[in-house]
Amino acid sequence: MRKGWIILLGIVFVFWLSACGNDEPSDQSDDSDDSSETNQEATDENDEASSDTTLRIAWWGSQPRHDYTLEVIDMYEEQSGITIEPEYASWEDYWQKLAPQAAANELPDIIAMDLSYLSQYAENNQLADLTPYLENQIDVSKISEDIISGGEVGDGLYGFNLGVNAVGFHYNPEMLTEIGIDAEQLQDWTWEDYQEISQQAVDAGYYFDNGLQADVFFNYYLRTQGKRLYAEDGNGLGYEDDQLFVDFFTIVKEQVETEATPTPDFMAQLAGPEDDPVVKGEGVGIFQWSNQFVGLEDISGLEFDMAPMPGPNVADGLFLKPSMFFSISENSEAKEEAAKFISYFVNDIEANKLILGDRGVPVNSDVKEALKSEVSASQAEVFEYIEWVENNSTPMGAADPAGAGEIIAELENLSEQISYGEITPEEAAQHFRTQAESMLGN
Repeated sequence: MRKGWIILLGIVFVFWLSACGNDEPSDQSDDSDDSSETNQEATDENDEASSDTTLRIAWWGSQPRHDYTLEVIDMYEEQSGITIEPEYASWEDYWQKLAPQAAANELPDIIAMDLSYLSQYAENNQLADLTPYLENQIDVSKISEDIISGGEVGDGLYGFNLGVNAVGFHYNPEMLTEIGIDAEQLQDWTWEDYQEISQQAVDAGYYFDNGLQADVFFNYYLRTQGKRLYAEDGNGLGYEDDQLFVDFFTIVKEQVETEATPTPDFMAQLAGPEDDPVVKGEGVGIFQWSNQFVGLEDISGLEFDMAPMPGPNVADGLFLKPSMFFSISENSEAKEEAAKFISYFVNDIEANKLILGDRGVPVNSDVKEALKSEVSASQAEVFEYIEWVENNSTPMGAADPAGAGEIIAELENLSEQISYGEITPEEAAQHFRTQAESMLGN
């Protein structure tokens, strides 16, 4: 309906301009008149082409993310005259739906893309290189090169960074005090401190946290040791000493054994995030990405604070991660229009007053500055933490290699088996290396 009104109003406006032109005297030559008519015809053709464009866009997330993204789409449709058809789902459903679309060469024009899948889709020639659209359809004048480069795979740019995140510990300060811990103790804590503090929570009748996501926090742990989960060229694991695997997953195992962390079974049976023990006030905190902090406060109705990860070598472990990307499918027939929407999404201040950093702290410096007076106290705390991480971190390095999704699933499975005592950390370390190296092509 709105598209039809826009076309009708455009036609009326053209006729009105023509009428005004006939009434006004002109001292221009006939050649100028012909040139003006030619330019007007070109403009009319561009407007009509734009109004006839339909883009499909897909993303994952929770209902609040769906709601505000739909509002942003409405705003852009009003401004641009194009039609955008949304497709959205939960995390797991999203990737299950995307895979057959990719196989059929029917991907949406704009795709929300995660770091763990970026290389896979790019190397399968399913994503368009965004490099030609930079500074043309995509305004990057207020976005640093370091942020943009997070979407690079090989010599191309296959994902445009929508925001940056960093891991940390989000804790309930009242509960921390209740178990006898001062918040200052979390500003420079070690993994040994983590286990000791966890035991104090158990002694007080609480969980300390709800677990460590295997791939995210094992990679952090490796980085603090000067290694990483994947080799820089993506052709193997990024560490050679399996004792690092053993040390980290022994901590995971002991946390479950002491009941400082719930069992994987317990977490899997929760009806939803509202049943998480930390949300219900039965646990002290959560290790998670910074963009999840606001949602934690919203869903729990409690106040939380943010602390860095355990160390030592925290700055070596931390990095600014692209929270997610927007990619353009190679099969899209409207790549330039898709690029224009991405530019709008990351650069428009009014749009970002709706987004409010849900997809990570904004990448546009002007947007970030403008939002400081708009965001909630919770979001302001996220901005502050990210500013701290900017000065206490190291570069992310290469994107996850193709096949990372399978490797992550394998690592999660092994972590659960370790937690239940079905396999030792030593056995799991050897099994993981064999499987991962095979998946990565070695």
